[in-house]
Amino acid sequence: MNKNEKKYVQVYTGDGKGKTTAAIGLAVRASGYGMKTYIGQFMKGQHYGELTALKKNPFITIEQYGNPKCIRKKDITQKHITRARAGLEKALNAMLSDRYDILVLDEINVAVWYNLVTIEDVLEFLDKRPDHIEVILTGRNAPDELLEVADIISEMKKIKHYYDDGILARKGIER
Repeated sequence: MNKNEKKYVQVYTGDGKGKTTAAIGLAVRASGYGMKTYIGQFMKGQHYGELTALKKNPFITIEQYGNPKCIRKKDITQKHITRARAGLEKALNAMLSDRYDILVLDEINVAVWYNLVTIEDVLEFLDKRPDHIEVILTGRNAPDELLEVADIISEMKKIKHYYDDGILARKGIER
């Protein structure tokens, strides 16, 4: 396998906007070459525009493992943990199915930060990664252990955001 064919582990992290958007953009680009992507969304269980936009794309599969409502770290229950761990198992099955070229664990870094899954769970997942699968891990607060095993790390840095003025996620822009 030459350097251009090698598959890597990528991390998109930071407090800025665009981590999920970058991962979805990569999936859309790859679909233009007939590559198949599986996206597992960990902190998301509500409707996001990408679900509708990509529904008919035969090269992209999205599954959500999150709560239908946004949760805070202090509100975590066993049900949230069970759902996230089952999601990681689904993502593992997708990765090992030989059906996908790219696997995105969207908001997995936050799932680790919220203790929904452990860093050991995610590192074990990555240890099982076949050589022909590219993996993208998104979410703020990426743990150092993931940064150490990543081949590419992109940090989205917030310079200014209207969230700070109390403006919530806007339809079609952030959700």
